Amino acid sequence: MFAFELAKQFRKSGSQQRFISFISMSSTVGIALGCFVLILLLSVMNGFEKELTSRILSVIPHGELYSVDNRGIDNLEAQRYRLEQDKRIARITPYTKLTGMLQFKGELKAVELTGIIPSENTSQYKERVTDKQWAAFTAEPKGVLVGQGIAEKLQLSVGDPIQVLVPVTTNDLSFKAPKTVSLIVSGFLSIGGELDNLVGLMHLDTASNAAELQSRAQGLQFTFYDAYSANTIMREIGYSYPQAVYMSDWTRTQGHLYNDIQLVRAVVYIALILVIGVACFNIVSSLVMAVREKQAAIAILKTMGATDALIRSIFIFQGAINGVVGITVGVALALLVTPNLSSIVLFVENALGIEVLSGDIYFIDFLPSELQWQDVFITTFVALSLCIMATLYPAQKAAKISPSSSLH
Repeated sequence: MFAFELAKQFRKSGSQQRFISFISMSSTVGIALGCFVLILLLSVMNGFEKELTSRILSVIPHGELYSVDNRGIDNLEAQRYRLEQDKRIARITPYTKLTGMLQFKGELKAVELTGIIPSENTSQYKERVTDKQWAAFTAEPKGVLVGQGIAEKLQLSVGDPIQVLVPVTTNDLSFKAPKTVSLIVSGFLSIGGELDNLVGLMHLDTASNAAELQSRAQGLQFTFYDAYSANTIMREIGYSYPQAVYMSDWTRTQGHLYNDIQLVRAVVYIALILVIGVACFNIVSSLVMAVREKQAAIAILKTMGATDALIRSIFIFQGAINGVVGITVGVALALLVTPNLSSIVLFVENALGIEVLSGDIYFIDFLPSELQWQDVFITTFVALSLCIMATLYPAQKAAKISPSSSLH
């Protein structure tokens, strides 16, 4: 294309154009850096969201229904069968939850134990413990799997006898001595983050007996095929349930993690789009100066019959070249670094002796990354659009140059 060839010729710098070339190069570098960092950070956010789904949401229930009193769930099996007909539900399991203080050798630690049926929860929890520990837990009715953080704090070992002090509620709100439940440590549950310092698993019948329930289970736990629809589905189920129950879903207990990820994703996107936009202002500056520098050449082209559309196309192409080069370099770097980001960060941690993410605080102890092509395409489209928009004013200014006033 003739306009494209002229644009390439106009880009060639002479001694009088060094400053223009510097501004042009800075715009290219800014666009490349903005695209690279934007794709990289969006991939990190994708990685956190993936780990949240695979680690936290694969263990904690997506939704819960539980009795408002110590009756527990009436007609447990009949209600399970009825609810299992809903195609949105992947699994329903009965449970009973005990909240109390775990006591071992004079030390106390707050704990939330969930009573489950081990044979119905193998896919949910088994991969979080060793096969030997899971087998021991399944075989021992008084067995308990405690969070890794609890075990480290109390220095527990497999086989240790422990007591759980469960508060006793009364109708007149008077104080009573807590009920003591004796259990045996079968293993240690590793989920990640704060949950390791709080949760534990025990057998359903043992938990229900300790809670003095009239039925076998306090409530039902739900796992949905789409975890992010849990809020809507649980309200449908809860409002239509034939018994007075409380309802909850994972967004009430762990939703802050997901909300934080989405907030950071939005802030990162806005901030780095603005960075790319600022880099595009350099395209405006360099093209305006180039138009002034090339006034005589533009006038000559017009006297030779060049149309305003051709002149506009020349400077649009000239600015677009800067944008395309920057976008290409930035995207290429992102595609190279993003899949290896976890290894790169691990190498830096080992080299400098620092820890980017602590497993005691966060639900993972490494920096995750998952590249999604839609992020690459959106970033490329937005950056290229900003670059084209930045060329419109200088291109229009060039098209308005009059040969009679420029050639004198």
